[in-house]
Amino acid sequence: MKAIVSISRILVGVLFIFSGFIKLNDPLGFSYKLQEYFSPDVLNIPFLEPYALIISIFVVVFEVVLGVFLLIGYKPKFTVWSLLLMILFFTFLTFYAAYFEKVKDCGCFGDFIKLKPWETFWKDVALLFFILILFIGVKYINPVFSKLPTTILALLSFIISLWFGYHVLMHLPTIDFRAYAIGKNIQEGMLIPEDAPKPIQEYSWKFNVNGEEKIIKTNGSYPSVDGEFLEVETKVIQEGYTPPVVDFSIESADEDLTTHFLEQENLILVVSYSLESIEQQGALKLKALQDKARKNNYQIIGLTASGEDAKKRINEAYNIDFNWYLCDEKALKTVVRSNPGVLELDKGLVQQKVHWNDIEDLKLPKVAKQPEPKKAEEIAYFVNGEPSTKVEVEAIDSANIESVNVIKDSVQIKELNALNKTTYKGIIEIELKD
Repeated sequence: MKAIVSISRILVGVLFIFSGFIKLNDPLGFSYKLQEYFSPDVLNIPFLEPYALIISIFVVVFEVVLGVFLLIGYKPKFTVWSLLLMILFFTFLTFYAAYFEKVKDCGCFGDFIKLKPWETFWKDVALLFFILILFIGVKYINPVFSKLPTTILALLSFIISLWFGYHVLMHLPTIDFRAYAIGKNIQEGMLIPEDAPKPIQEYSWKFNVNGEEKIIKTNGSYPSVDGEFLEVETKVIQEGYTPPVVDFSIESADEDLTTHFLEQENLILVVSYSLESIEQQGALKLKALQDKARKNNYQIIGLTASGEDAKKRINEAYNIDFNWYLCDEKALKTVVRSNPGVLELDKGLVQQKVHWNDIEDLKLPKVAKQPEPKKAEEIAYFVNGEPSTKVEVEAIDSANIESVNVIKDSVQIKELNALNKTTYKGIIEIELKD
């Protein structure tokens, strides 16, 4: 029994320290996950959402500290009881999330390891098994060192964990596991390989056949049934490939400029998922950043999920005039754990990324000034299959025109834009008479 307890002690202690450290490296990210659990769609306790960050710091610090306590043998009964209560709560939580399909990723290992809901639940069941062994054999958990060194180590584990959590909140995660880390290319992160696995769905078709409901399952094809169709339900039985970067966009009020800006060199991107809750001290630094960027020939834009009124108010309040573009709030929270945060992009490659506390640390050496791009036309013109311009088309004598074809098909337009890195919204094809 003593050997089993020792093995369980090492496994549980190391796993709690590892899991806690991964989340402690990004407590803000874990707080977003807690907000998801607290939301009306999951546990329906939204009154806890404003306290998600405080709760996340407490949970992850406690997780690391309990792991250290267990390994060094500090206060065994308190430690084991705490571990048991914590794992019982999380086992219930992960079962609830998995059974009702409420949360796709528990956030147990942050962005380092993504576990599916049922994988998370069974991981907690395994942990519960080892913690029950510790609970039964708690008498075999003895301190590794004498009383004074054990107490000092226990106290240090708490102080260091608390300091580390505060440090990454005031700066950025020490280790960035996300697809927007320095050295990652956002454009490449959006791509889906041609041989990537596709999602497999199961279709449940419901029919009324001679007064009785009959359900037929297919992979998508419409079944041949002599009856009245009632409804169809779909269920994903196998997930397809998901690219590392999803929901990221740079949009104006009337067009998608993602490709355009991700092709730019020396681009400074100011990210604020919510201008309404932007940190004032961070916003006060944006004017100096804007002036420095432009002086050294960098292009600067903002990215937010807030509306036009908030954009105008922020620009007036902090004396800045760069354009703010639109992006999904959840995506922006993933890009940088800071409001505001700043990135330097070079054709989509993340060169630098800083918390607003560290804006002064951005290195922006003077670069060659880029030529002003010509204003892009919204319509692509083709004459006899050859690219043309609006001016040239308007100069054509109408008597020489055989036909005019206006194309609004989104697929064709997207293919053209992807091929030529343009932002056309329509295509006009003109055929001339022989």
